[in-house]
Amino acid sequence: MAELKEKLRADLSAAMKERDTVVTAVLRMALAAISKEEVAGKQARELTDEEVLRVLSKEAKKRDEAAEAFHGAGRADQAEAERGEAEILRRYLPKPLGEDELAQLVREAVSEVEAQLGERPGMKQMGQVMKAANAKVAGRAEGGRVAALVKAELAG
Repeated sequence: MAELKEKLRADLSAAMKERDTVVTAVLRMALAAISKEEVAGKQARELTDEEVLRVLSKEAKKRDEAAEAFHGAGRADQAEAERGEAEILRRYLPKPLGEDELAQLVREAVSEVEAQLGERPGMKQMGQVMKAANAKVAGRAEGGRVAALVKAELAG
């Protein structure tokens, strides 16, 4: 079983004992999303830690989007609650990459693809570079940020 999933379960038990209703609700929701992902598809399976991180990241992003929507609708209290839930989920996510770190990983990915091809990759090879870059980034940056840097590196 994934270590991260076990940590979530242990933290859920601790939150229940401490009667922390917000953390309890968020962790239950996260574990439900993980379970749903495990039974999705043709065959039930255990998620790896990397897949669990992906689910948690998606859930945190949903909370951010909901907070924006509530804020736009003038419901500051609900927006704040959504942001709080997102922060609880982020405790389990790796620290996001800074711009310099991300740019360095993109340059490394371009170099790897260049070594495979024997020539500098162009926009046609963006998919290959993205695959290599996403493997290095491992969920610590949004795909849009990675794609923008890859495009800039390939165009430049």
